[in-house]
Amino acid sequence: MTLAPGLLSFVQIVVADTDTAMAMGSGDVPVLGTPRLLALAEAAAVAAIGPSLESGLTSVGTAAALEHKRPSPVGAEVVVEAELTEVDGRRLVFRFIARQKLPPGPPDDEATVVGAGTLERVLVDREQFVNRARHE
Repeated sequence: MTLAPGLLSFVQIVVADTDTAMAMGSGDVPVLGTPRLLALAEAAAVAAIGPSLESGLTSVGTAAALEHKRPSPVGAEVVVEAELTEVDGRRLVFRFIARQKLPPGPPDDEATVVGAGTLERVLVDREQFVNRARHE
């Protein structure tokens, strides 16, 4: 297994009604919900390390810090990037950033930061983890 800082992945969505705070039960506005943003960050982190994991291993989330900086309406294109920044035994730390693509033209055609933060995940034997969870 070769898990080393620098592994990177992206997840991209077009915000749909099912992604909104209203749909997630985390608010009453039709914009990207914070729980959905966190789920996208986790998906990007999992994708970053997936190809490097030995058979039978997986990772589980243990901690998250997230700042949701700007709303993204239904129809907005959002790209979430996750990068592995630290490997400490079984503990993995990721940084992530989410950007909303803006239409070209004035005043700014660059992506706008929607949110950012860090994630911690721990490597586990998938079968043992699932069996232990069933018996606790």
